[in-house]
Amino acid sequence: MMISTLPILYSFRRCPYAMRARLAIRANGVRVLLREVSLKSKPTEMLRISPKGTVPVLELQDGQVIEQSLDVMRWALAHSFDKSFDSSLGNGLNSSLIERNDGFFKTALDAYKYAVQDKQIHRAQGEVFLAELNRLLSQSEFLAGDTMGALDWAIVPFVRQFSAVDALWFAALPYSALQRWLYRCVSSDLFVSIMQPAPVWQVGDADVIF
Repeated sequence: MMISTLPILYSFRRCPYAMRARLAIRANGVRVLLREVSLKSKPTEMLRISPKGTVPVLELQDGQVIEQSLDVMRWALAHSFDKSFDSSLGNGLNSSLIERNDGFFKTALDAYKYAVQDKQIHRAQGEVFLAELNRLLSQSEFLAGDTMGALDWAIVPFVRQFSAVDALWFAALPYSALQRWLYRCVSSDLFVSIMQPAPVWQVGDADVIF
């Protein structure tokens, strides 16, 4: 069992699941030790505590392991020093939205991103979710109101990835509310801070406080 002065977060900078975890941790002022991993050569320390081999993985000081990104977010929200942040992950509508993001939208995203053929079909499938987000964002600045919060952190990494497959196509969509929201999120100090490059962690390296 690993005992540490701070929780240890195994992460990968470009993984959207790891991004949402880092967003919640940083936004809520929770301190962890960050271990950036290579997905092609995953450290045995991570695989020992989480054989599934995906990120994020959070190991708490008592040895408890949190293996799912939304659970890491909930942990960060529960341990926040600033109780003004919303807890929108618990709202029924918001939970349903995240479920659709992690379900059919992520499936369409992966198919669109890696498609050799039928790319436009997969893109159109993903656009159904983009249209839903645009409708919601036409009613408020962010997904749960006028302040960026947990629901935005949970979803924006995936929309960002979808938009990057064909940036010109995305920019031409008639979804100005969605485009404005994406820009505001990814250009925020919070998002920029969690995307700073970190060296790949190896056994014996000093841990980076995040």
